[in-house]
Amino acid sequence: MLPRIALTAGEPAGIGADLCVQLAQRILPACELVVFSDAELLKQRAKQLNLPLILHHFDPSLPRHNLPCGHLTILPVPLKAPVQAGVLNPENSEYVLELLEQATQACLNKTFHAMVTAPVHKGVINEAGFAFIGHTEYIASKTGGNPVMMLAADNLRVALVTTHLPLSKVCAAIKPELLEQVISTLHRDLQTYFDIKQPKILVCGLNPHAGENGYLGREEIEIINPVLEKLRAKGMDLEGALPADTLFTTKHLKNADAVLAMYHDQGLPVLKHKGFGRAVNITLGLSIIRTSVDHGTALDLAGTGKADIGSLQQALKMAIDMSSTH
Repeated sequence: MLPRIALTAGEPAGIGADLCVQLAQRILPACELVVFSDAELLKQRAKQLNLPLILHHFDPSLPRHNLPCGHLTILPVPLKAPVQAGVLNPENSEYVLELLEQATQACLNKTFHAMVTAPVHKGVINEAGFAFIGHTEYIASKTGGNPVMMLAADNLRVALVTTHLPLSKVCAAIKPELLEQVISTLHRDLQTYFDIKQPKILVCGLNPHAGENGYLGREEIEIINPVLEKLRAKGMDLEGALPADTLFTTKHLKNADAVLAMYHDQGLPVLKHKGFGRAVNITLGLSIIRTSVDHGTALDLAGTGKADIGSLQQALKMAIDMSSTH
């Protein structure tokens, strides 16, 4: 039976609507795709892009089915204010969160097998008065679990111990309990969703040269390495703590299943250099499957037809693949 996938259209002034319309023009992988969006927004953006679009309202009682090119199934969520492509409006922040709320709940109640998210704009959501760190944290607050952010491109997977934290707060956040939790989740979900029986994980040090025996920092000696030793004793295949400046070389990566970076900009620049536009953001550790694109709202591209759907296509494929194993 076809998996049913929810796709949230994201920030309405950005390229999320463009990507949904452009995706409708392609032959999709085997799934029933349902877009959570305002219907008029999609029609308006399709007109701007000069692309055909026929919308069908989602009916869960019907057999799951693929649609022909130019067609989309939607679960309509109304906008709060009119939208101009490329122009943020805080009044629509509530709409953006409603998309996530409804799609998350639909996954929790098993109406959908997985959700894929188009990009949102964190700044305008906070400007509207909603405390919002990011998709990962928001969805975790609704589903429970211990979220781990992992991006994948080609044969490289990079997971993060800390996500959207100012660099000044990273050191204090690297606690043994957090590190053990993240590694355990990463190890388990590589087994569950990627069918890797004994994952080999490379772990970055926090400091330059992985602390250089304490001369450049003691977090490796006092926190990271003791946790790795504890988890190795439980049978996990962990290498580290390794200097991040040399870890991302063929010598180290050739036999690795994933890399664990201590903070956002330690690991993700390498991954995005390798596969930007093809990378997928995956949230591990949740009770639902969620994937996303590797880019932002690209306000300057909204309505121009220049948005690249490569990452969204990969995110959809990843969601389908993950749902087939779970």
